[in-house]
Amino acid sequence: MRKYNVCIVGIRGVVGQCMLDILQQRHFPVNELRVMSSNPDSCPEYIFHERKVKATKLSYDCFKGMEIGLFSPGAAVSKEYAPHAVKEGCVVIDNTSQFRMESDVPLVVPEVNPEDIRWQKGIIANPNCSTIQMVVALKPLHDYARLKRIVVSSYQAVSGAGREAVDELMNQMNGDMTVKKFQYQILNNVIPHIDVPQDNFYTKEEIKMVNETKKILNDSSIGVTATCVRVPVFGAHSESINIETERKISRQKAMEILSAAKGVKVIDDIRSNLYPVPLEAEGKDETFVGRIREDDTVECGLNLWVVADNLRKGAALNAIQIAEMLIKDGLI
Repeated sequence: MRKYNVCIVGIRGVVGQCMLDILQQRHFPVNELRVMSSNPDSCPEYIFHERKVKATKLSYDCFKGMEIGLFSPGAAVSKEYAPHAVKEGCVVIDNTSQFRMESDVPLVVPEVNPEDIRWQKGIIANPNCSTIQMVVALKPLHDYARLKRIVVSSYQAVSGAGREAVDELMNQMNGDMTVKKFQYQILNNVIPHIDVPQDNFYTKEEIKMVNETKKILNDSSIGVTATCVRVPVFGAHSESINIETERKISRQKAMEILSAAKGVKVIDDIRSNLYPVPLEAEGKDETFVGRIREDDTVECGLNLWVVADNLRKGAALNAIQIAEMLIKDGLI
């Protein structure tokens, strides 16, 4: 099997390090691996398949010879450096928000819209973590009954806000109640505020879920409204989702459809206390769905509870699955 030259941009972040782990776990065909940082002196030596890898200083010319770029350095850095990587012949899979809504950049979840990678022009965008798990769960139902409206409330782990957020929760658990990363103390609390408030009183995170869902499903007519909440959980996001569809989906039919869906695992037996929880989803690759029940306030409504590891399926794994698709389809 041919091997590829791969770089990770943003190796110091939690997503960058998760990318490194998943490349090893999935035995991705790596020839040369470069891990890049704007501050390589602060990086430790990384181990990749028992080889030591030192971080490279991020620069315009560090992409020479690279074929696949896994980016998660922050939107401003991706904006500056991704075009230089593309000029060197590197296909960039970007985990930031920078390119997601650009019309000539595909926004891809492999289980949902794999065909969109075929029109990439060097950059493929990874969706927001909370969007990814939602569309993985909803696409099979959309195919069966067509979604009309989605109402979602997300309960998002602190790891979605980066290493400083994880440290802040850990410090508060150890008695240091300093608040720096969040608007309030996160320990023993929930904060209904993720990202920057917009003019319509939604936050940027909520607007991301609205716009990205419509782009991924290629259907601007779907009504989507979101409330995003930060919770004192280290890993894995949870979502309460209510949908309306054009034709009725019974609970039994929904369970049948979702049980057969790629990337989805149904855990649904409330009488036996079986349903997805973030503690059990952390470190797993599937999108877990449970609490499936018909909404009897509308003719064609359904409620779902969806949980996934936000660093894996919500970020690093999804990016690497895209890279695997590029190889499988002969696009690189």
